Amino acid sequence: MKSLVAEFYKGIFKENPILVLALGLCPTLAVSTSLQNALGMGLSATFVLICSNILISMFKRFIPSRVRIPSYIVIIATFVTIVELVMEAYLPSLYKQLGIFVPLIVVNCIILGRAEAFASKNGVFASFLDGLGMGIGFTFTLSIIGLIREVLGAGKIWGYPVSLDFVPVLVFALPPGALLVLGLMLAIKQAGDKR
Repeated sequence: MKSLVAEFYKGIFKENPILVLALGLCPTLAVSTSLQNALGMGLSATFVLICSNILISMFKRFIPSRVRIPSYIVIIATFVTIVELVMEAYLPSLYKQLGIFVPLIVVNCIILGRAEAFASKNGVFASFLDGLGMGIGFTFTLSIIGLIREVLGAGKIWGYPVSLDFVPVLVFALPPGALLVLGLMLAIKQAGDKR
């Protein structure tokens, strides 16, 4: 039981996809302009990660090694299509904001990496916990970046102004702002790790 709890927590802290493994940086830098976008992308990726981990773990014995990676991609693409269709139907404004980055979840390194490195070698429940932990770690970090960028770059939180006399700093609304925030978060994490 202790090892299963460790599998869950490693994705949040020890092996955080963004802050430790440096995976999924393309959507991290591109869609983290607001908390809403970051949360939408993070939850979408988490759903795909959990479902694909479970399915790959369940069928790992039946997938021939020669077609392992293409099979994983088909499984991942199936869940991405579900996310894309549901988001387009029920959250059209978020779907438009995230744009091409929703279908690109198929090739997200976090998801394919976890399928190959973990789900293909472990049981269903452990794979579920791994996917959940990695997804929460990704979503949490992405949301923090989105929140900071939205507050500093637009002077808003979830679309509502934070203050009437706050002057936004435009660089945080642009792609370099994502790099600045990510660099600051990495520095804070490194300083915390040294302690």
